[in-house]
Amino acid sequence: MRILVTGGAGFIGSHYVRTMLSGAYPGYEEARITVVDKLTYAGNTANLPLEHPRLDFVRGDIIDSALLRTVLPGHRQVVHFAAESHVDRSVEGSAQFALTNVVGTQSLLDACLHADVERVVHVSTDEVYGSISQGSWTEEWPLRPNSPYAAAKAGSDLMARAYWRTHGLDVRTTRCSNNYGPYQHPEKLIPLFVTRLLSGRPVPLYGDGHNVREWVHVDDHCHGVHLALTRGRAGEVYNIGGGTELTNREMTKRLLDLCGAGWDSVRHTDDRKGHDRRYALDDTKIRERLGYRPRITLDQGLEDVVQWYRDNNWWWKPLLDQRG
Repeated sequence: MRILVTGGAGFIGSHYVRTMLSGAYPGYEEARITVVDKLTYAGNTANLPLEHPRLDFVRGDIIDSALLRTVLPGHRQVVHFAAESHVDRSVEGSAQFALTNVVGTQSLLDACLHADVERVVHVSTDEVYGSISQGSWTEEWPLRPNSPYAAAKAGSDLMARAYWRTHGLDVRTTRCSNNYGPYQHPEKLIPLFVTRLLSGRPVPLYGDGHNVREWVHVDDHCHGVHLALTRGRAGEVYNIGGGTELTNREMTKRLLDLCGAGWDSVRHTDDRKGHDRRYALDDTKIRERLGYRPRITLDQGLEDVVQWYRDNNWWWKPLLDQRG
């Protein structure tokens, strides 16, 4: 079996690839994986075991339809992680987000049609729902994105739905809560705070720090994505949550404690434009229908990830130095 993974050199995509190559997904122990990745700032070949005999790497852009039509034939399944994903960057300039997330997804799906791909998992985000003051989103919740990033991901979700309805392409969509884990680029909250604290630098806390996020370990997220690939149904959407909500202030406190730092390391900064107040997913559907359960508690996951960054400054220090 041959699987194509877009964005497979990024944080989440590379974790999925490494996990499959390790034999952790039953029935896929001998699967051959092709990674297609543009290698933007967030893509890193150091995230991948390039020497693995069942891994092929292609540097390329999913917008390049000619490349995809060359690479895709022979692949039965596609897992689509490739995306521009940082909200702050989308606020500063949104054109690349629309191009990669919407046009890139359309290009990929079109190539999948021509290559007779068996099924596709389109990996999305809870941010497409907007912000919710109480309760939690089910998959039937209307899409009300508030950032250019979230709007571009919502556009890609709708493109995935359209290719299923119009062309009969088997596309399943997953929407996850905030991820964390090893190999995450230090532009995101947890690795940014951890790497700066381990370097003796201050950390920025937006606004009053009371924005609420739900957290899921990348390994649990990838497990949910694989369940959607193997047990899901065409045209369905599956929320993947971690079950633990924290304010950004509460998360900051946990990271300060784990890194041996105090509140004097925190610098309050102006809030992000259009900053969503709260995200919360109802993932009953994937739990009841596909058997999903998050297996890594936030306490254990955070402890492990802080230790990983302690042990692997060779990986993150050059990236942190680029940010300043």
